[in-house]
Amino acid sequence: MRAEAIMTKPVVGMDPAASIAEAAELMLSKKISGFPVIRSDGMLVGIVSEGDFLRRGELGTQRKRPRWLEFLVSPGKAADEYVRTNGRRVEEVMSQDVVTASPDSSLAEIVELMTRHHVKRIPVVDDGKVVGIITRSDLLRALLSVLPDRAATVIDDEQIRQSIIAELMARKWAGSDLIDVMVNEGVVKLSGAIFDERERQAAIVAAENVAGVKAVRDDLFCADPLSVILVS
Repeated sequence: MRAEAIMTKPVVGMDPAASIAEAAELMLSKKISGFPVIRSDGMLVGIVSEGDFLRRGELGTQRKRPRWLEFLVSPGKAADEYVRTNGRRVEEVMSQDVVTASPDSSLAEIVELMTRHHVKRIPVVDDGKVVGIITRSDLLRALLSVLPDRAATVIDDEQIRQSIIAELMARKWAGSDLIDVMVNEGVVKLSGAIFDERERQAAIVAAENVAGVKAVRDDLFCADPLSVILVS
């Protein structure tokens, strides 16, 4: 699945010359936490989020440092902070270093960009112009669209069992020869030994993700690895 398949369009954006009051009103009225800043020709020039309004002189929330530390701040940095804290136009408070993606970017690439750069939204840009935007909500909608409809799935118990065993055998964390799988009318029973409590939930998830599974019964027990060595 590609970015263009899940991106939101048309994009809610604002001109760089707009006031910060207009920006705040836009976010509140559209119930969004940020938006791209777009020139009249469609070119992306920045992005604004709620975080850009956290430190404001009007609220008394501007950055305050001890006097000795303030002395170490360069004049340029102090000037930049002043503008962002007291600026009246969107272009004065927006972030100019925008993380973007192309329409044919994969969802894996989009998620990697979000996690690496700690951002919640990625403008989708084609030839410098904004054609869409992807937020975490868009990814949730994409996930919902591909999740299986369990109610409509009827699969043979033995087929379910073999699928679960195959999944366990493919996972590094699973001691597949120590986990027994039984299936009765779509209800899975997991029994046997694990060596780490985190493996319990992983085994349950592995079973839950197999088509046709209605429920998973956990009868696994967490064993001390030394006890298994001694018994064997």
